[in-house]
Amino acid sequence: MYRFLMSRQWVILSLIALLLIPTMIRLGIWQMHRYEERTARNQLVTDALAAEPVPVEKLTAPGHTVTSTERYRTVTATGRFDTEDEVVVRRRTNSDDEVGYHVLTPFVLDDGKVLLVNRGWIPSDGPSQTTFPKVPAPPSGEVTVEGRLMPDETTAASGIKNLQGLPDRQIMLINSEQQARRLSARVLGGYIAQTAPEPKGDTPELLGDPGKEDAALNYAYAIQWWLFSAAVPVGWVVLARREARERAQAAAEESDPAETEPAAV
Repeated sequence: MYRFLMSRQWVILSLIALLLIPTMIRLGIWQMHRYEERTARNQLVTDALAAEPVPVEKLTAPGHTVTSTERYRTVTATGRFDTEDEVVVRRRTNSDDEVGYHVLTPFVLDDGKVLLVNRGWIPSDGPSQTTFPKVPAPPSGEVTVEGRLMPDETTAASGIKNLQGLPDRQIMLINSEQQARRLSARVLGGYIAQTAPEPKGDTPELLGDPGKEDAALNYAYAIQWWLFSAAVPVGWVVLARREARERAQAAAEESDPAETEPAAV
């Protein structure tokens, strides 16, 4: 009854089914790993944002690499802004996906070390891309700033090419080592995205809270792949039984032609 399973067509179909099942199971496992990774990262963000502010030098120092557990931690620093060495970071977008600049201002601490402060986003509405844009001034004199600690930007992590030959006082990546060489100063590792004090006139536009990754989507994909893997053998059985039924029906009709031919008048 099931000899047709040895036919070339069914052997190929069975081999495809046997390949699909472990492949879909592996894809489901991969999606579950992605779910666990994203969930862990989201928890790190939640914990960092909920932590109490600490002085910046408790978490970073010159040459320090900001870790994943330190990222987004709220830190404070007291000192003064150095606008003479201020630069802008090209090709950055705001919450409305408008292209402009991030304003990166060195912040000189009381002990002489320098903290890089990303003061926020400004539009690129200058006469040209080579002209240094008009940047609102930060508070003068000694001030206490607060912000989220961020790791140095790299091409590998961000996908942004560190272009050379840029106009004066324009950069592509925020990197404390590069800025330490430019400033000839002791620059703390990483930088902060300023959250306070808020700028006058709402410009530069402060960066929003870090978004959380959609881990639930990976979980749904994992379940979907595993359901697909379970559906393959079920579908194979359904197709095989239907084929067997159709073949049995055809054989019965051939063996009893009286049932299929009209009676003679």
